[in-house]
Amino acid sequence: MSHGPRSGLAAVSSALLAMSRHLEVRDVLKTIVASARELLDAQYAALGVPDDHGGFAQFVVDGVSDDQWKAIGPLPRQHGILAAMIDEAIPQRLADVRRDPRFEGWPSAHPDLVDFLGLPIRDGDEVIGALFLANKRCPKPEGTCGFTEDDEELLGILAQHAAIALTNARLYERSRELTIAEERSRLAHELHDAVSQKLFSLRLTAQAAARLVDRDPSRAKGELQQVAALAAEAADELRAAVVELRPAALDEDGLVATLRTQTQVLDRAHTARVTFTGNGVRALPAAQEEAVLRVAQEALHNALRHSGGDHVDVTLDRRGGGAVLRVSDDGGGFDPRIVRNAGRHLGLVSMRDRASGVGGRLTVQSAPGKGTTIEMEVPGG
Repeated sequence: MSHGPRSGLAAVSSALLAMSRHLEVRDVLKTIVASARELLDAQYAALGVPDDHGGFAQFVVDGVSDDQWKAIGPLPRQHGILAAMIDEAIPQRLADVRRDPRFEGWPSAHPDLVDFLGLPIRDGDEVIGALFLANKRCPKPEGTCGFTEDDEELLGILAQHAAIALTNARLYERSRELTIAEERSRLAHELHDAVSQKLFSLRLTAQAAARLVDRDPSRAKGELQQVAALAAEAADELRAAVVELRPAALDEDGLVATLRTQTQVLDRAHTARVTFTGNGVRALPAAQEEAVLRVAQEALHNALRHSGGDHVDVTLDRRGGGAVLRVSDDGGGFDPRIVRNAGRHLGLVSMRDRASGVGGRLTVQSAPGKGTTIEMEVPGG
C-alpha cells in the first residue's frame, strides 16, 4: 500500500460507516469509490452499475471535477474494458489500458488513463457492477502497472461492500414494490366499499328524480337535492382516499431521493437523457413535498411525451427555508398563450393548483423551438 495501515483502515472504515448510517445507495457508492481512490493512491476511480440496455443505470466517479464530467458527455456504454469486467467477470490489471486490444477509445474531454485495475462486483454468480481505478501515483518503470496484487485484494474488499450496498438496495426496492401493491389493493377495496356504494345510491336517486319530474315536480326537487347530497358525500370519501395515496417513497426516502430514483427510472425507459440534481434541500412539510413530487411527475410526463427533446433536466435547490423545482427540456417548446386559448393545458392548470394549494407558485417559460422550463417554488415550513 502507498499509505500506512492507519490510513488504509480509515478509508475502509469510512465506507463501512456510510453503509451503517443507511445513506442512499448512491452516497454509499460515492464513499466506496472515494475510499478506493484514497486507499490505493490512484488519480481516478469509478464504479458502474449496468442496465439492461447496454449502458449504465448508475456511474459514480471520483477524481474528476463537475466541469470535466459535463465536458465528457453522456454516460459510457458497456464496451471495451468495462464490458470485459462485466461479461468475463474477472479482474483486469493492465500496464496501459490504451494498448489493450479491447480498448475502444473515449471522448475527447476524457482524461488519459494509463495503468488500470478493475474488478467485477458480484452478487453470487451475477455481476451487478464494476469498480476500477486508474493512474497509480507511484514511481514505476515505463510500460509496467503500478497496481499490485495487494492493491487488487484491497479493492476486492471494497467491491464486496459495494455488492452488499447494491444488493440491499435491490431488496429494498422489491420490498417497497410489494408494499405499494398491498396498499393499492387495500385502497381499491375501500373505494369499492365506500364510494361505489354512494355512486350506486346516487344513480338510483337520479333515476327516481327523472321519473318524477313531470308528474310530481316538488318530489323530484327533493330527490335532486338528495342527489346533490350523495354526490358531495362521494366526493368527500374519494378525496379522503386520495389523500392516503401519498407516495410511500416520500415517507421512507424523502423528496430528494424519490426524485432521483424516478428520474433514473425514466432515464432508462426513454431515449431522452433525464438527469436530476439536488442541492442542500431540507425536509419540507409533507403537503409541500407531495405537491413538488406531483408537479415534477407531470412536467416530466409532458417533456418526455410531447417536447421531442434530447435532454430533460430536473433540479431541486434550496431557497431560503423552502425549495425551488425546475424541470427543463431542450425540445420544441410552445406558445403558452396559444395552448391556453386552444384549451390544451398540458396539465398546467393542475400544476398551478398544486403549487398554490401549498402556498407556492408556478411559472412556465417556453417558446417555439426554445424548449420549456417549469419552475415551482414552495416556502417551506
